[in-house]
Amino acid sequence: MKTMLTFLASAASAGHLLAATALAPLSLHPENPHYFLFRGQPTVLITSAEHYGAVLNRDFNYVKYLHTLAQDGLNNTRTFSGAYVEPQGAFNIERNTLAPAPGRFICPWARSDVPGYANGGTKFDLHRWDEDYFRRLKDFLATASRYGIVVEMNLFCPFYEEAQWRLSPQNAINNIQGLGTVPRTNVYTLDKHGGLLAVHEAMTRKIVTELKDFDNLYYEICNEPYFGGVTMAWQKHIADVIVATEKELGVRHLISMNIANGKAKVTDPHPAISIFNFHYAFPPDTVAMNYDLNKIIGDNETGFKGTNDTHYRMEGWAFILAGGGLYNNLDYSFTVGFEDGTFAYHAKQPGGGNPDFRRQMRTLSQFIHSFDFVKMRPARELVKGGLPDKAHVQMLAEPGRQYALYLFGGKEAQLQLDVPAGTYSVQWVYPRTGQKTPAQPVRHEGGLLTLATPAYEPDIALRLVRAQP
Repeated sequence: MKTMLTFLASAASAGHLLAATALAPLSLHPENPHYFLFRGQPTVLITSAEHYGAVLNRDFNYVKYLHTLAQDGLNNTRTFSGAYVEPQGAFNIERNTLAPAPGRFICPWARSDVPGYANGGTKFDLHRWDEDYFRRLKDFLATASRYGIVVEMNLFCPFYEEAQWRLSPQNAINNIQGLGTVPRTNVYTLDKHGGLLAVHEAMTRKIVTELKDFDNLYYEICNEPYFGGVTMAWQKHIADVIVATEKELGVRHLISMNIANGKAKVTDPHPAISIFNFHYAFPPDTVAMNYDLNKIIGDNETGFKGTNDTHYRMEGWAFILAGGGLYNNLDYSFTVGFEDGTFAYHAKQPGGGNPDFRRQMRTLSQFIHSFDFVKMRPARELVKGGLPDKAHVQMLAEPGRQYALYLFGGKEAQLQLDVPAGTYSVQWVYPRTGQKTPAQPVRHEGGLLTLATPAYEPDIALRLVRAQP
């Protein structure tokens, strides 16, 4: 494995696009499809990543950004295709990477010779591709591959307000074909799109074809399709386009569907969907609600809980320890000029993120990957008592062998766990600092196992593993 990764690093640094590396794309783990299999290893995707503009914003140094993610021990990023772009100042985001400066926006469609794009430069030709864009996109994937980072390629996004629709190449005011003379709420439909469906199909086929050789990739059909008039029929149609295109290419990448903010029960899922993503998913009830799908349940956007680390750390730990397979904190400290994630944003930013928070996410990643988690299942019911008032607890377990517990709230606890008799190694982890207590053996004679936590505030994690006979 080490030899293969060394080869990938040298290939990417030489500017190759990693074709014919013989690596299978990211997939569901065959033994437990709630988790990923990536380059032969069981994998949970955990990150704190930029606001999706790394490719479409010409000024963003994605090489420095991806290097930072890798140094911070994170393994996922999310990027938008350019079918959607934001104006500066949108959502009160300071130095928004999804809002390029005038004339600095790049997307799949080539520019024409006709002046008049709403944010600088000429209008777009929806019948021609911008090869500079695809070179940038593929180099982004190649660089991420070198660092072992999986890319969520988000194809589309609804237009929340007229301000975003005004900047879209799909709007008739911005393309020479005059396509898109429809309300923004009709764009992503099968019957009211005004000729744009063929544009969506062509862009999907083009991106899927260009990225066919990358293993560090999955596709998300549409960000937050529960806004802006996006129909489920249209989403399923785009999924069919991905599947048909990849069938012709002889490859298969995972496909994600963004389901809801918070929680929702998935009904009548498209058979090609392998990842069901939610936003702002705390408490993580949506994992249990959809666990019987036997697919990845992800939380791939956070925010609107202030700029302090505490909530977003809690959301990540709770979601993963509830059985989720993916967590992506939306990190606003990554901006143009601060691709090392050190930008100090204003206090009213709609989310958080900073170097210290990313270290907290590295602790989470190291914690879950220290287990043979493919054999574990959600097991909060095995916590029988001893919790502080209003505390939140989640636990994964392979009963009798390994237990991973996260506790938020209070300052100490006398946990009572339903654990079989045996000798176990007990180790406590502080999610905020990453500090660990020395592992201590505990002999349990049967019944409820009582474990006294060390003092903590506001959260602590437990690694309980049965000693080998």
